Amino acid sequence: MSGIILHTIFDPLCGWCYGAAPLLEAARGVPGLTVALHGGGMMVGANRRRVSPEWRQFVLPHDRRIAEVSGQPFGEAYFDGLLKDHGAVMDSAPPTTAVLAAEEAAGGGLALLHRIQRAHFVEGRRIAEFPVLAELAADIGLDAEAFAAAYHRLEGSATDAHFQESRRLLAQVGGQGFPTLALEENGRLTVLDLGAYLGRPDAWRARLSQAASSAAPAAAETLACGPDSCVLPQ
Repeated sequence: MSGIILHTIFDPLCGWCYGAAPLLEAARGVPGLTVALHGGGMMVGANRRRVSPEWRQFVLPHDRRIAEVSGQPFGEAYFDGLLKDHGAVMDSAPPTTAVLAAEEAAGGGLALLHRIQRAHFVEGRRIAEFPVLAELAADIGLDAEAFAAAYHRLEGSATDAHFQESRRLLAQVGGQGFPTLALEENGRLTVLDLGAYLGRPDAWRARLSQAASSAAPAAAETLACGPDSCVLPQ
């Protein structure tokens, strides 16, 4: 990668990452800037869980707050479908593997991430299941065989290694939750405060355009975790 890199530490099941999706889409169009995706593995291993009434009660107020702040839509198929589907599993690994496969196969990682987020939060689909992920990959025009080959090669240990690398980056920049975004130029990492830009993609694009056109990023900003992010499980 050359120029300025926007490192994005995300999770497909993170509601605040979905709230920030328009900002990542805006970033993709900034000349001289590359978006690098780092899946953090928010719900893997012991943190995987099945949907339950308790889980629905926990996420509903957070999702409503995200919708209010970001303007991102949440569908009835999610609120009254998926969140009542007690057979559904919340597992970050399969959708993250899909994003990695899409990026490797055709540079389509960000496009597939957005499609996965919409499938989860709007359409209420089971994004931890490969047949669903394959359909979503086809939706954005990825070759079915190339995507499947990349997915099956990257699932398991390769995805686990990616999670570990992402968590090292998260610790390096001092982030504590998802999403964490940091600009890199000449090896210098600058963490950005997303809270001021949620629901304001034009202002965000202007901020990144300024950084991309300058010799070095601006002074470090503080990441607002907690109310504006999904906290990394301990």
